[in-house]
Amino acid sequence: MSDLHRRVEETGAILARIARDYSPAVFASSLAAEDMVLLDLILKAELPIGIFSLETGRLHAETLDMLDRVRATYGIDIALFKPQPEAVQAYVAKNGLNAFYDSVEMRKECCRIRKVEPLGRALAGKRAWITGQRRAQSTTRAELAVQEMDAAHGMQKFNPLADWSEQDVWEYLRTQHVPYNALHERGYPSIGCEPCTRAVQPGEDVRAGRWWWENPESKECGLHVVDGKLVRIQSVAARAATS
Repeated sequence: MSDLHRRVEETGAILARIARDYSPAVFASSLAAEDMVLLDLILKAELPIGIFSLETGRLHAETLDMLDRVRATYGIDIALFKPQPEAVQAYVAKNGLNAFYDSVEMRKECCRIRKVEPLGRALAGKRAWITGQRRAQSTTRAELAVQEMDAAHGMQKFNPLADWSEQDVWEYLRTQHVPYNALHERGYPSIGCEPCTRAVQPGEDVRAGRWWWENPESKECGLHVVDGKLVRIQSVAARAATS
């Protein structure tokens, strides 16, 4: 059995367990490469896991195009959660359209309005949520666990691709003929909002193009922030070892 085949089987088993033991569960898809792997696995296995995306209002056209490609390939519409218009309008009126360039605080506030608050609505009433995060993506994710307790949202959080390599992701996408964002072929290994994402240079970290004007330690969008502070999500294994 190849390493990728083993990873696919293990990931499929994790997803099946989530569907069985943590219903209702949802998958938060950014429509990037890793998330397309998970979307493909969930839909091919016909698992009862909801799929949604955060439509921030500042996404690349290529990312929005993925919604149509998913519909054409799989026959489903991904649920979209958008920011509250009044919150966006207030932020822009007070600070300017691109105030997120001015400071980490301004950037995190923009992320809070456009991502964190919509995420809270998307997760309301759920028992677990799933992401496509991988440990190899950045220093901020080096200790990422497959299963964690997300205290911020009061539920289990799963990262089934935590130990997948970038090579694993792309081998799966190509061998399974899974559609992917055209920006990946233009030097964008990690894709967020259009004004906050650039192509990376050879040898750079895969998330170097996200919020490139900030220090690496601050490069998370705030989806795990409570009251302005980064939440350290404790892994289930770590809790068991200390209890």
